Amino acid sequence: QGRAVGQRAPLWLRARFQALLFALGCRIQRHCGKVLFVGLLVFGALAVGLRVASIETDIEHLWVEAGSRVSQELRYTKEKLGEESVYTSQMLIQTPKKDGENILTQEALQLHLEAALAASKVQVSYSSLSRSWDLNKICYKSGVPIIENGMIERLFPCVILTPLDCFWEGAKLQGGSAYLPGRPDIQWSNLDPLQLMEELGQFTSLEGFKELLEKAEVGQAYMERPCLDPRDPQCPPSAPNKQSHPDIPAELSGGCHGFSRKFMRWQQELILGGTTKDSQGKLLRAEALQTMFLLMSPRQLFEHFKDDYEIHDISWSEEKAGAILEAWQRKFVELAQDSIPPNATQSVHAFSTTTLNDIMKSFSDVSAIRVAGGYLLMLAYACVTMLRWDCSKSQGAVGLAGVLLVALSVASGLGLCSLLGISFNAATTQVLPFLALGIGVDDMFLLAHAFTETSQHIPFKERTGECLKRTGTSVALTSVSNMIAFFMAALVPIPALRAFSLQAAVVVVFNFAMVLFVFPAILSLDLHRRERRRLDILCCFYSPCSSRVIQIQPQELKLPCFPSPHAHPPAPHTL
Repeated sequence: QGRAVGQRAPLWLRARFQALLFALGCRIQRHCGKVLFVGLLVFGALAVGLRVASIETDIEHLWVEAGSRVSQELRYTKEKLGEESVYTSQMLIQTPKKDGENILTQEALQLHLEAALAASKVQVSYSSLSRSWDLNKICYKSGVPIIENGMIERLFPCVILTPLDCFWEGAKLQGGSAYLPGRPDIQWSNLDPLQLMEELGQFTSLEGFKELLEKAEVGQAYMERPCLDPRDPQCPPSAPNKQSHPDIPAELSGGCHGFSRKFMRWQQELILGGTTKDSQGKLLRAEALQTMFLLMSPRQLFEHFKDDYEIHDISWSEEKAGAILEAWQRKFVELAQDSIPPNATQSVHAFSTTTLNDIMKSFSDVSAIRVAGGYLLMLAYACVTMLRWDCSKSQGAVGLAGVLLVALSVASGLGLCSLLGISFNAATTQVLPFLALGIGVDDMFLLAHAFTETSQHIPFKERTGECLKRTGTSVALTSVSNMIAFFMAALVPIPALRAFSLQAAVVVVFNFAMVLFVFPAILSLDLHRRERRRLDILCCFYSPCSSRVIQIQPQELKLPCFPSPHAHPPAPHTL
């Protein structure tokens, strides 16, 4: 009446919003069956969208910031350099089992050679394809010259970044061989390109190829490098240490190079880790060795073999090429790790692109048992905490229905995200179902508790409206706050976090819609159940408390009587 002080606008807005909620609740109560049917129909239809859900496991698409320098460089590489510049890296990392131990020893490099040889000899076969696929067929080869000479093509080496390239033994990792009459099979372990060019030059002109070898500074290739084990019978006489053991730190200092000194230089940081140098920069020790095998991409492998006569009658596709690469990488990891004896003083860790993808897929797969277990526990908790001995106040069935509605709202929200093309990731599948369950059930408990506290003096047709009027404002404010927070988090440029935030925001919206529209219909149905004095969960049976005699004293009826002080107290009224 004019005596209140303070800001009137917030109070007016709250009153208007409460009036809208009151009208909404009254209308839902009048049409609770229709509202529940339509709500379940809409939510269920959107939940079907989960059938087209896609899970993103590519690290580049998940964690490379949109518009960052890394994404620009990757895009530039693919656009300017073409598909031939794309490859996948498979790694062998060797470390000592004792921390701080020097790994630049002959024994350690021999062990690394055994693991690398085992990995380089991996062969796989794929379903209907009769041929076997080894490293030489699927590896990445940099700058293969266009020369109509099958022998040279078979001998062209794979790109393998390894500390073994500082020694003659690096040639053993290269596959492929060629045959010339009157001499043993030509392999990189016995190939002297200069001598071969002189022999072949007597029969055909190889001036163009000689010029390529000179520009690339191939020279004698591996034949002029020191042998890691000079006692090896295959160690060539041209090795500079034929009679002595090599100085391994000196050979590895500054890195190594492949068959081309000019274009294939492996920097020291690519092949060694944990290095220690003296004051003059001379390499003294290292704690890790690394070898990388580069494979073609699925598109490259498909293009390379699409005209091959062996697969002419097979429906060769890029998907089959990718499956072959994945099978090879899995076997690569298995054989490389199994090649190390159990009593070795070094550990070899094999890692491939497929290994990472398999890990991401295993983390991203939805654990139906875990999710179902979490929701079942919440069902049991909601039912137990809302059960009462007094049948008129018990809401166990309401708790069960509320948790099931939350589960449906989560499924429908994620289904809408799938229809919108938002990919799932590990955060979505492992975190979001439980996060949304907590948010939705919290609002459900709040409404159910407020409904039981609604005064019995309020007209029957207005009780749901009164519940929403009292509690709906708080539920709306918390839900809107959560929605704004998640939508703001979607501004983060990391794709994985952006997708998670958008999906969480959509799920919160669906939870709020469920609490505001569908769950009040459940409360209204439960109100009818209580008025008809039926059991809580077993609503088909009447409650035994419906025939119970209740005694109420006159003061509880608030009778307008004023008894004489000498009169006897009135007898209790019986209902």
